[in-house]
Amino acid sequence: MDASLLKTAKFAEADVAAWRKLAQKAIGDADFDATLVSATDDGLRIDPLSQRRADAAFTARGDIERGWDVVQRIDDPDPVRANAQARQDLEGGATGIALVFEGAPNAFGYGLPASQEAVTTVLDGLPLADKLIRVDVHPKSRQSIDWLFRTLATRRVNAARLRIGLGIDPAGLFGGTGRLHMSLAALRASMPQSLAHFFALGLPGVLLEADGRVYHNAGATEAQELAAMLSTAVLHLRMFEDARQPLLYAAEHIGFAVSVDQDQFLSMAKLRALRRLWRRVQAECGIDPVSAIIHAETSYRMMTVKDCETNILRTTIANFAAVAGGADSVSILPYTIAHGLPDAFARRVARNTQLVLAGESNIGYVADPAIGSGSVEQLTDELSDAAWREFQAIEAEGGVLDSLAAGKLQARIAAAASARGADYASGKRLIVGANLFPARTERPVSTLAAERRPVTTEGVVFCDRLIPARIEQSLEARA
Repeated sequence: MDASLLKTAKFAEADVAAWRKLAQKAIGDADFDATLVSATDDGLRIDPLSQRRADAAFTARGDIERGWDVVQRIDDPDPVRANAQARQDLEGGATGIALVFEGAPNAFGYGLPASQEAVTTVLDGLPLADKLIRVDVHPKSRQSIDWLFRTLATRRVNAARLRIGLGIDPAGLFGGTGRLHMSLAALRASMPQSLAHFFALGLPGVLLEADGRVYHNAGATEAQELAAMLSTAVLHLRMFEDARQPLLYAAEHIGFAVSVDQDQFLSMAKLRALRRLWRRVQAECGIDPVSAIIHAETSYRMMTVKDCETNILRTTIANFAAVAGGADSVSILPYTIAHGLPDAFARRVARNTQLVLAGESNIGYVADPAIGSGSVEQLTDELSDAAWREFQAIEAEGGVLDSLAAGKLQARIAAAASARGADYASGKRLIVGANLFPARTERPVSTLAAERRPVTTEGVVFCDRLIPARIEQSLEARA
């Protein structure tokens, strides 16, 4: 076609009513909403077509010039083997590691021994310059920080020049293990002193984290996960205030850990909503908002035992959604994690999935690619509103710690998990390899020999534990 004709051609304006008329003609007498409209676990409507948003707000990670960090979990109970894994991951292109200790809510039965010796062994000889070091929340989080800094000091590494994420989250620990080592009152009284100590060290990066993975993997909806993180972040702000630290400087030391799953657009909207909600909280506190620091990890609850290679597809989509949604760092759970401790091949697949998306697909080159998308913007807005309502409910219950102590948040999460499980059991929702296109025969799966580590059994304050559960298990329970 002549290019000049394209310049003068006139196309009809897009019209939703006209499109809907054509869509209705295509589906015949079928009900439009029942056929083409779906809903999230929070009951948010997902239309098949949405108008573009010309006035959408830019929502992206704080440092758009830097790519996201490719983080590998270090969770092998054998510290020597874990050191070899970490070395291989960093040499193979990972830009960060996450130390996952035994008894942690997100250890899924494994984890490093909680000791100074284990930390020293794991970090021995690793090239840590310009690498992100995360410590996942666990029962001895504060002790592990001392172990980490002693090890760094022995190696004459200046911790102030590293990028560090310290996973201190008493709410996530309380909900994920069902117990705390001290009363809620004692916790609130002691945390400000610890924070003052960490501030005095001049440490960069995240000191406190709001861990949404604990709630997601136990069955929470997107709004429930966001609300729990938001209430936890507010708890942290109050602790900084009690430590007499200016909130202006406190906000940049609070981070978030969020789950992402195979629902690409909903996961993107969840991260975008988290950034907007955090800015809203800071504005309510009267401080100039800083961008949220978000670590995303692929969902444990979406992983399957059956036909587990399909997990590679799920985690790839989740990784794409995390980066497109603005995650600062991402961890992929290896595809065999539901079978046991992943071996070198499964770990390499997890690492290389991110490297291919970064180096060949270049998904990190565009900041906030969903901006203006009618469907994603609608999800972001409605999810933000639903999460804020749930956040207000948690705060009305005394905050996340008191809500967990009373079992109220767990009850709402359990109800959501039960409804979701019923949908899968009835066939209304499907899992490839489990209740859709199941494999005739299962292929053998290789994992590492390792002893499972139980969650902590020590504590003086107890609550109903939020137990990570794969959706596939709900099918097995109803079989």
